[in-house]
Amino acid sequence: MSEFIKELRKVVGKANVLTDADMRASYEDDWLHQWRGETPCVVRPSSVAEVAAVLRVAAAAGVPVVPQGGNTGLVGGGVPRAGAVLLSMQRLTTLGPVDTMSQQVTAGAGVTIEALQQHARAAGLDFAVDWGARASATVGGAVATNAGGSRVVRFGTMRAQVMGLQAVLADGSIIDQLTGLPKETTGLHLPSLLVGSEGTLAVVTAARLRLVPWYRHTAAALVACSSLSDAALLLPKLRQLSNLDAVELIMPEAMTLTCDFLGIKPPIDPHEAGAFVLVDCAAHADPGEELAALLAQRHGVIAVGGQRETLYRIRDHITIAIAALGAPLKLDVAVPVENLGRLERQIQAALPAKARVVLFGHLAEGNLHVNILDAGDESASVREHILQATIELGGTISAEHGIGVAKVDWLERQKGPAAYGAMRAIKKALDPKNQLNPGVLLASAPRRRRAAPG
Repeated sequence: MSEFIKELRKVVGKANVLTDADMRASYEDDWLHQWRGETPCVVRPSSVAEVAAVLRVAAAAGVPVVPQGGNTGLVGGGVPRAGAVLLSMQRLTTLGPVDTMSQQVTAGAGVTIEALQQHARAAGLDFAVDWGARASATVGGAVATNAGGSRVVRFGTMRAQVMGLQAVLADGSIIDQLTGLPKETTGLHLPSLLVGSEGTLAVVTAARLRLVPWYRHTAAALVACSSLSDAALLLPKLRQLSNLDAVELIMPEAMTLTCDFLGIKPPIDPHEAGAFVLVDCAAHADPGEELAALLAQRHGVIAVGGQRETLYRIRDHITIAIAALGAPLKLDVAVPVENLGRLERQIQAALPAKARVVLFGHLAEGNLHVNILDAGDESASVREHILQATIELGGTISAEHGIGVAKVDWLERQKGPAAYGAMRAIKKALDPKNQLNPGVLLASAPRRRRAAPG
């Protein structure tokens, strides 16, 4: 290993190969302290050439590599394991000039979502994908997991924003497809294949990304609904809005917990609702009048316009507020919207007597973030019940967080043997020695998790 580390230092410099335990620590533990591992070293390249050289050195030595972006993942996909080298992408922060003709920009894998948004806005445009961890989450990680967030109802997931990619294969060869042509039909589209592959097929080093108009005028409303099923019934009406930008779901437990954490009064008494819908509109002119008119006959509506910042502060802090109470059993699932009420009942039926569930998510996509505290020794059976119910309701075991190491045992059940076999075949073709992120997405290596939450 000492000779291997010497070779890595030749590539990226001694200062960018971290071997000291204290310096490695933040890379070995995820941001919610649910997944952890150990690596002999953290390597921090600053260019695609250095990434390629690192992968060649690792391949020659037979050492696996785990790529990591902002380390904001929730399923353990960027945490090192089985003696793998941790490849941090945070120094790949190049941002190209905004191409206003094509409404595109090229961003390095280590660029944060917030930095990308600010860069686009300086040119009068915007980047569409957005979520609470924007200040830390990176472009490379968002591509690897096909991240979603709050604006999927209007602009789609990360896959819809990717016009081209630069990536490095396990053997160190470089794929460079950053032209961003909107019409291009020359064979297989490799960028589409790599989006959502969680670093198992190649290491993404840069992306050519679609930009959208920057809407400077916004209006939001918080709507109290009698139940989750009632909230789902509101969705067709909301889709009539010409400038609908987000439709977020906050269940009363999540509202109470987060407002307590922030030390603020809930905008609406959580006891007066069975579910809250946060509706957000954005346009080039004030969309508040249209939003207010649409909701005029609806009881329990507040803050059309005025309290948007507070509402989003609550929404962005839900995960952090939950984590402050301990490590929950955390699931990210989605079902057809009409089945959300059925899924909620299945979740409640699965709960142990002393457990506490906190639900929130993205209503328009039927996406629930399930957080169960104090499940204790029953965590495994609760997970089994909820994920199986999700599949039976026509849903997905991962809506936007990815599979990571948390759900590898479920992927074949979700996709079926033919699709799963095809995925394994693609992995073997592009990474025959299983060098890249082994154990993620497709089970292939032992993994270690902290003691079950509770």
